[in-house]
Amino acid sequence: MCNYKAVICDLDGTLLNSNHTISHYTKEVIEKIKTLGIKFFIATGRHHKDALAFRNILGLNSFLITSNGAKIHDENDVEVFSHNIPKEIVEKIIEVPIDPEIQRGIYKDEFWFLEKYIDSLEVFHKESGFSFIVKPFEELKNEDVTKFFFISENCSKINKLEEILKLKFKGLVNITLSFENCLEIVQNGVSKGKAIEEILKKENIAIEDALAFGDGLNDLDMLQTVGKGFLMGNSHKKLIQSLPGYEVIDTNSNDGVAKHLEKIFL
Repeated sequence: MCNYKAVICDLDGTLLNSNHTISHYTKEVIEKIKTLGIKFFIATGRHHKDALAFRNILGLNSFLITSNGAKIHDENDVEVFSHNIPKEIVEKIIEVPIDPEIQRGIYKDEFWFLEKYIDSLEVFHKESGFSFIVKPFEELKNEDVTKFFFISENCSKINKLEEILKLKFKGLVNITLSFENCLEIVQNGVSKGKAIEEILKKENIAIEDALAFGDGLNDLDMLQTVGKGFLMGNSHKKLIQSLPGYEVIDTNSNDGVAKHLEKIFL
């Protein structure tokens, strides 16, 4: 008999397939486990407005964790937790010299800002229709923000930037790779794992009674927090190396999450 009462799942590279959508098969499996009384939670680095579309597609009546744990919204879409990066740190991050091949983005509460239009990002948000506003980051220096992200086709430059930022802002912010080409920054102490602890406490569900699925380094503490964590077959190699002994399941393109949920619960 399976005693798990909650499932927490990342979106990109995990629940979403290579087309950045949720397959019909995955929707069916999640609907079936919901009828068993299993709570299903999304925990993503995406913006709340963006992730909300996927929660609605799945018909979930549950807390929503976004921006790597910086925001939590309840089942009625009311913000119940928010932890932004303070403006004095925001200013210093904006002032860090960035290679021209690296693009920067900012989430600030209900908005998403870019310094210039990036058409390659549109495919990630076709389901939600959520889009960015082009704005000079100089105008955001005196404001707190929810999350920074840096993307580039040149992964080595992202890795170099990670080294620089971790050295410069040690103990001040949480810096993680969500993809090999995407580096993300949230406030210190903020993570998916911390957010999961909060919502499971509110739901009166024990940590050991929860499962989680992820593929990126921003999923690391989430997978370590719950009773059982599963790695996608397409997971970041550093994540797999960081979690020896954790079960690696099928890829996101092959409905790995749905197949494993079916195996566990159905």
